[in-house]
Amino acid sequence: MPRPRRTQISLEDTPYYHCCSRVVRRAFLCGDDTYSGKNYDHRRAWVESLLFELGAIFAIDVAAFAVMSNHLHLVLRVDIDSANGWTDREVLEQWHKLFKGDELTQKFARGELVEAHEVNRLRHSIALYRSRLCDISWFMRCLNEPIARQANQEDNCTGRFWEGRFKSQALLDDAAVLACMTYVDLNPIRAQLTDTPEQSDHTSIQLRIRAALKGEQPSNLLPFIGNECDNQPNGIAFALTDYLQLVDDTGRIIRNDKRGSISKSSAKLLTRLNIPHDNWLKLTTEFGKLFHGPVGTLQELTDYCEHLEKRRRHFAASCQHFNSN
Repeated sequence: MPRPRRTQISLEDTPYYHCCSRVVRRAFLCGDDTYSGKNYDHRRAWVESLLFELGAIFAIDVAAFAVMSNHLHLVLRVDIDSANGWTDREVLEQWHKLFKGDELTQKFARGELVEAHEVNRLRHSIALYRSRLCDISWFMRCLNEPIARQANQEDNCTGRFWEGRFKSQALLDDAAVLACMTYVDLNPIRAQLTDTPEQSDHTSIQLRIRAALKGEQPSNLLPFIGNECDNQPNGIAFALTDYLQLVDDTGRIIRNDKRGSISKSSAKLLTRLNIPHDNWLKLTTEFGKLFHGPVGTLQELTDYCEHLEKRRRHFAASCQHFNSN
């Protein structure tokens, strides 16, 4: 039986979550449908455009994504500090980019006077919208529902387009985050749709590579900030060049279907993450099979289960891949 989303999200343990949505119909989300002879590649642009639009509205950052033929992978980071730092008016301005709100919230957002008897109702609405703007379930709802409606209209049909619920996994430490991001970024290579990360259309890795060639980072993706220190913007506490090299090395091994070799910089990064070479390859090629729940070291998994009052540590055996001892 599916578990309530609130029993899977613990911001006390991690702001990072891997989300996956799959289509329920035979028809493909994107790509070629051999049965009908139609091509749906244009839908990838729908997903990517809306994804970045929502990333600018919600207090949720996109760390990685890959739009595949019949499913979508995301690695998201909940930025609770940004949501709490918004003023009341900023909360309403963000929410009104998605929904109309009501007459009272519209009036306050315009700077008009609110009557004393309306204050409590206004405060309740603002608190509700603030919580929704850092809620992964609302983010995925605002992503999946418009895509489903648009696809149904194009296909001239009704009913479900996506499966009933999206999959959500807590990524409990840095190793889990980088392993999942690499798994997501290399989806097209594992599926033999392309040979290199830079050729992987509608993926975060392609955007990062293109920006890196200009000495930049994509403005619509969570940046790599190197070693984390005070007064730094939010980001992934590793060097971008190290991550790009690690993805490239891993992709070459997957593409050539052999052990291959990991460069010195990638080996150094894996040592920092405390993941053996062979374990890393298994994690990045079989992540979806190994984990159907929270991902991290055994200690992180134990803490996560305690905070959510879970009696059992599901998939504890798979989490041992994150420990070289």
